[in-house]
Parts: sequence; structure tokens; C-alpha cells
Amino acid sequence: MAGNTIGHTFRLTTFGESHGEAIGGIIDGVPSNFSLDLDAVQLELDRRRPGQSDIVTQRKESDTVRFLSGVFENKTTGAPIGFVIENENQKSKDYSHIQDVYRPSHADFTYDKKYGHRDYRGGGRSSARETACRVVAGAIAKQFLSHYGISIHAFVSQIGPIRLSGDLIKISLPEKENKVRCPDEKKAAEMITYLKEIRKAGDTIGGVVFSKITGVPVGLGAPVFDKLHADLGKAMLSINAVKGFEYGSGFSGVEMKGSEHNDVFQSNEKTVTNFSGGIQGGISNGEPIYFRVAFKPVATIMQDQTSINKHGKNVTVQGKGRHDPCVVPRAVPIVEAMAAITVFDHVLRHKTTQI
Repeated sequence: MAGNTIGHTFRLTTFGESHGEAIGGIIDGVPSNFSLDLDAVQLELDRRRPGQSDIVTQRKESDTVRFLSGVFENKTTGAPIGFVIENENQKSKDYSHIQDVYRPSHADFTYDKKYGHRDYRGGGRSSARETACRVVAGAIAKQFLSHYGISIHAFVSQIGPIRLSGDLIKISLPEKENKVRCPDEKKAAEMITYLKEIRKAGDTIGGVVFSKITGVPVGLGAPVFDKLHADLGKAMLSINAVKGFEYGSGFSGVEMKGSEHNDVFQSNEKTVTNFSGGIQGGISNGEPIYFRVAFKPVATIMQDQTSINKHGKNVTVQGKGRHDPCVVPRAVPIVEAMAAITVFDHVLRHKTTQI
């Protein structure tokens, strides 16, 4: 099975299944002699872990990361960083009813047809549990980026029909995050109430995560196939349940005239507007980079659905197990992690372009 590695210079390879012994990864290309705050890495995992509130899956996992290599006396050695996260709360029997069944909008059908044999326990390799490994690598990348003055923050801007309005790039995150990680407390309360109603009905809903990257220098990214926004797009679209990615003005830009959309430069090399989203020609221009990531409703619902089994016979799929009514609150640290992995990879690649 290919496709388990992301990055060119800063590279992450992940392994493991949702209900296997453990998940984990290997991070290569990490500069040596850098002091790591391992507690900060664990805090990022805590932001993503299941069971953290009454509006997410109640699977109980501590998501404690254990480093196996590449870190000595809290400093990077330059060797590959290997790590594992034990699976502590598997309930594989919750999935025995779908052993030969293809759940609607899941990867069951495609995995079975492609590989001829699939791990049906919680989706196996296709489970979003794999994203915990990305958060580990992203947390490490964040610390390196902080050394360069680059910071990444994301928040929930929409759940179902409830959305934030106004200029999102000017919104600051709250010091203490709420259950839905929305910076507007009034909207957050509406979202929480709405999610509880969705969960009670045995249904799910989608949403949008907005992310902003500041302190980015001019020059990250390259033509033609290594554009910064293209790599950010790939990173975001590789996250489970993501259905859309747009940066800068995105789709709303089609309604603007060129005279309105152009970002005019000033003598200080800053632009009056930032419809480009901090990237022009695939290369960062020094302005803040901002983008939106759309997540679909969780495919597993607590309602009966019709489908087929591996023999092509019609069956009824019963929703069981522990699932999020909406993934976006827990997706915030994942979006930040994938952005950090991508940007830090480009920082290291940029260092090789000039003498």
C-alpha cells in the first residue's frame, strides 16, 4: 500500500490501523540539535483526542505519544524520529456486523475492490484515527516554525447552517477554546446546541475550518508543480472527510472584477488588500496566508441505511459504535498540523535555492 508519506525534505510516514495494537510514524529530515518541548507535542494531541467533550466520539484514548528514536535529552539528533501511540480502547466487536458490508460513503467498497482484503474494524487504515500521527509531526514542525517567527492558527467558522460573518482573517482566537473551537462565543453556543440536536437525531453534519498563517517570509513555494498553495491543498484534501479547499478569495473571487480583486503593492512591499491569500504565482509574498477547509458530514449515522454486501446483495446497515456528530471541532489541530508540516517542508526546501 503506497501513499503513506508526505513531504520532500521534512517527511512524515505513518502506519497503523484504528483497532490495531498502535498507530505511529517516522519523521525524517528533522534538523539536529533543536530543543523540543515534548509536553507541547502532547498538548496538541490532547486537542485532537476523542472523548474530550459531550459533542464528540466517546472513545476513550489517552493518545499518549512515546518517542522511540531521533530525540535524546529533549533535543533532536538529526536521525529519523520514530514514535508510537498505543490504541487503548478498541471495541472491534462494534464492527463485526459490517465485516462483509459496504457502509454508504465510507471507504469500505473502494478498499475492498482495490486491495481484495480490508480491515473492517473502524475502517482500519482509512480511519481518521491515523491523523493523530500527523498531529505529532505537525506539533514538531510548529516548534521549528516558531523559531522562524511563523505561527499557524485555525478555528471553526461554520457548522451546518451556522457560520461566522465578517472578515475572518481579523478574528483572533480566544485564550480558552470552547467545545467547538469557534472564536465567537454566541455562535459557539448556537453550534453546541445544534450539534446536540443532530446527535440526538442519530445524524451528523459538516462544517468549515478557517486557518491563518502569519510571519511567512517571501519566497516559499516554487513553480510549476510545487506551488505552495497546491501543496497546502493536497495536505488538506488528504485529511479524512475533507471535501473542499480554497485559499485567499477562493470561489467568492469569481464575482469580483480584476480592478477590485488585484492586490495593489505599496512602497513598503506590502499589499493594500490580500485577495491572493499571501501567495502569488505559487510563491509566498509575505502577507498572511489564509484558507478554508470544508468537511462533509460523518458517514456513520445512528440510523438504518440500505446498501450492499461484498456479494452484491441488498442489506440494511445499522449504525453502531462511537462516532462524532461533526468532525470539525477535533479537526482544528489536524488542519494546523498539516499546514505546519507543509510550510516547514517548504522552509527547508527554500534554504536550498540560494547560496
